[in-house]
Amino acid sequence: MTPDREVVVALDWSPNTNHTGFYIAKVKGWYESEGLKVRLLGAQEPDYRGSYSEENGTNPDGDYPTPCAKVAAKTATFAMNSPEGVIGWNTPPPGLDRPALKTIAAVLQAQTSAIVTLKESGLARPRDLDGKIYASYAARFEGRIVQKMIRNDGGTGDFQEKVLPMLGIWNTLLAKAADATWVFTGWEGVEAKRQGVELNTFMVQDYGIPYGYAPCLVAHPETLADEPDMVRAFLRATARGFEWAAAHPDEAADILVKAAMDDSGFVLDADMVRMSQRELGEAYLDAEGKWGRMEALRWDAYLDWLSEEGLLTTFTQSRAPQEGVSASLDELRAGKVGACIPREAVPSAKLFQMSSSTQGRWRPRGTLSRPYNLAPSRDMHQPSMTSSGGGRDIPEHNTLHALHGGNRRRSTCAMLMLVSMVHDAIGPWRRHMYIRREEDELQFALSASSIEGQPIFCFVRG
Repeated sequence: MTPDREVVVALDWSPNTNHTGFYIAKVKGWYESEGLKVRLLGAQEPDYRGSYSEENGTNPDGDYPTPCAKVAAKTATFAMNSPEGVIGWNTPPPGLDRPALKTIAAVLQAQTSAIVTLKESGLARPRDLDGKIYASYAARFEGRIVQKMIRNDGGTGDFQEKVLPMLGIWNTLLAKAADATWVFTGWEGVEAKRQGVELNTFMVQDYGIPYGYAPCLVAHPETLADEPDMVRAFLRATARGFEWAAAHPDEAADILVKAAMDDSGFVLDADMVRMSQRELGEAYLDAEGKWGRMEALRWDAYLDWLSEEGLLTTFTQSRAPQEGVSASLDELRAGKVGACIPREAVPSAKLFQMSSSTQGRWRPRGTLSRPYNLAPSRDMHQPSMTSSGGGRDIPEHNTLHALHGGNRRRSTCAMLMLVSMVHDAIGPWRRHMYIRREEDELQFALSASSIEGQPIFCFVRG
């Protein structure tokens, strides 16, 4: 790796506590000690004009910069995005050629994003949003996910989706210019508490949606293939930063406030950041206190749900729709979505990791592009990378296993959500979980296991 390799991280928002670990690693010199010169690109900076910080709904021909687009263009090395943002990027309309970005880490383990309304509005549950205004980030699946939440709660799913400059959406809700929007409870939710604003909070998983890791970190496949040592070093330092932040919330908050100002002149409320850091710290880490780890089960549950609910379709969102290729947000919610994308055409391996040497079988312990796997390290402060191949298909230790028969995919979301809840409940006991499809039937077994450190998951499709 070249000394002082320049690395740009395209953040998904202006600096906040979802990003603390990056700033900690930079300020404490952990990136530098790995030979990395890291720039953290906040969404408030000029690079994002046209999407985050300026009117984006009235200029169809203007640029609409996003974190994923920056990684694809290699103007950023890594980027943060939502799980559906990654899926949307990797399912482009026919004829659009762009690199299939890979998710390499979960920034948060706990699900902290939610749809919110002001308590004083009387909109106490999703079905109350029928006929109301939802302040939208203009994402491909967003409006339809909100629509499914409303319908799952007994509503019709008919609402207005209003697109605004993203960094101003929260203030739009506070000003009562919109009735609902999607936020992170560890940031905007904390700000509401600080201001004495009471919210109604609708967590997506409470309304039948097995949500993915939000946010997550992505990289270009060529970067993963060409510079594995750099990626390994970056993740090692980043994991160290988030794990330190979880253990030292007040100090981490103070570092974030100062670093945001020093880096880009961005002003944060120190008291609010401390409050947020105390609330969010545990969400960074898994049951073993490690950052970045992911489980195939969670990704597949989300992909299965998107497919089964008819959201995995070819049309993308556009401010200037092209016939047969894209549609407006209103048209997408109304059902003008293009053709269904077969679930088997979007394997988790395509989006997150497929080890080429295992002949169609998942053996990753994380999400790096071939021929590398991202694995929880037993002796490092990072999700480590190991070369693929060799070993047993199903380890004998405390690993999450999922077997699906061939391409036969029926409705598995309920079982997957049950497994996820059981897994969360047993936490550090680290049981064995095993799912097998026999004909049309899912069989689930749970047994005790060693608590010795082992990879988080092994997903085998055979």
